[in-house]
Amino acid sequence: MKKVAIVQSNYIPWKGYFDMIASVDEFILYDDMQYTRRDWRNRNKIKTPQGLQWLTVPVRVKGKYHQTIRETEIERANWAKSHWNSLCQNYRHAKHFHAIAQELEPLYLQAEYSHLSQLNRVLIEAICAKLGITTEISNSWDYILSDGKTERLADLCTQAGGKEYVSGPAAKDYIEENVFAERGIKLTWFDYSGYPEYPQLWGEFTHSVTILDLLFNCGKEAHNYMRYVARNHGC
Repeated sequence: MKKVAIVQSNYIPWKGYFDMIASVDEFILYDDMQYTRRDWRNRNKIKTPQGLQWLTVPVRVKGKYHQTIRETEIERANWAKSHWNSLCQNYRHAKHFHAIAQELEPLYLQAEYSHLSQLNRVLIEAICAKLGITTEISNSWDYILSDGKTERLADLCTQAGGKEYVSGPAAKDYIEENVFAERGIKLTWFDYSGYPEYPQLWGEFTHSVTILDLLFNCGKEAHNYMRYVARNHGC
């Protein structure tokens, strides 16, 4: 039974995002949704000696109140060097930093990105490869988009050949479960609870940081601190 998840792209997301990718057969990046400011689309957190710090990709938003994530342009080129310097400064003492950095650095310092969706997808795919996640990743614009909030999700799932739709728990506030039932699609709520702690720099442990924190600290053992990724590794 094919499982599908449909989620907006995020910038270097946290580990739960990648666990959801690993739990399904196809992961549709839903970047036809409206871009939301002060959200996870263009920013994420890292740990530093001074506490949590945001890394934010500057995007063009002035006068663009209804633009989609797909349409959102990156504003300045120098953000990438700044982000990379912050990662180096705060994680250079992490056990696996240099091994991960070797593959990640070119994506920051040698590549150019015009749009946020493009950047997010490149980094998501690179991290999936590092974690051994082989899920098919597609874009919402690869499909026909119907009207209706829940109807569109159910229709995308049907077009992708999905028989089970996996959703984040926050969507319980708006998803109409009967829409999936009427189409013969099983609706499953993803559970983000119960993640174990891992060796982490800089004080009190927190889960709410980019997946890069886990990779820099644990390297090839990162899957041991995830659920669905761990299953793909036979753990």
